[in-house]
Amino acid sequence: MAKTIKDPKEIFPEIINDYQDVYGDDLVSILLYGSAAGKDYRPVKSDLNFMIVLSEDGIEELGRALPIVKKWRKKNVAIPLFLTEAYVETSLDVFPIEYLNFQRCHIAVFGKDVLKELTFDSEFIRLQCERELKGKLLLLREAFLETSGKGRGLKDVIRNSLPAVVAIFEALLYLKEQEIPEGKRSIARKTCEAFDMDTNVFDKLLDIKEGRLKPGDKETGALFKSYLIEMRKLVESIDALGG
Repeated sequence: MAKTIKDPKEIFPEIINDYQDVYGDDLVSILLYGSAAGKDYRPVKSDLNFMIVLSEDGIEELGRALPIVKKWRKKNVAIPLFLTEAYVETSLDVFPIEYLNFQRCHIAVFGKDVLKELTFDSEFIRLQCERELKGKLLLLREAFLETSGKGRGLKDVIRNSLPAVVAIFEALLYLKEQEIPEGKRSIARKTCEAFDMDTNVFDKLLDIKEGRLKPGDKETGALFKSYLIEMRKLVESIDALGG
């Protein structure tokens, strides 16, 4: 059984050493991103996500990383994102939400912090928010039908859908030029306030996600219907932002 990593920082020296040994000067930087880089980190339950930035030559030698990836997978570290600086710089128009979230919640473990100075076009963010929210709404409706509106299945849908929804919420607060708080719950509450949504609905959804609430089938079905209503309201609000 893999040893529980109570604090991600405890594995930084070994991670750095492993990738330096393999890539040498082709290793530009290592960054930790996501919940493990913030106050939402929960040992065992939270993923440990690293970004490995390589030179243009280094990225062509991806096979060098196979033993390292295998080693750390056994220690519950997710397969890293491998990319180059050029890839990051040319992806801000198509994946602005992802890189905005990377920038907001990351730790520079080694080398150059390639996320720190990134800037974003608000219209690119708005368009991705609209696309992602409309897609999520369709998937939630489909999931409701696939589960026949039954509680157990709907709870799984809630747990699986919320991380992506909260990531979109962060981008929406950026669009509103509002300070983005730390923690999923604070982000959800502030987004509800900014877009006139029902805070209570998302509090309960997060309670289910975090195992704090275990409602019966009837209550879960009613909550999921409220989830659909609030998401539809949000889609309409984003449409309005685009004129």
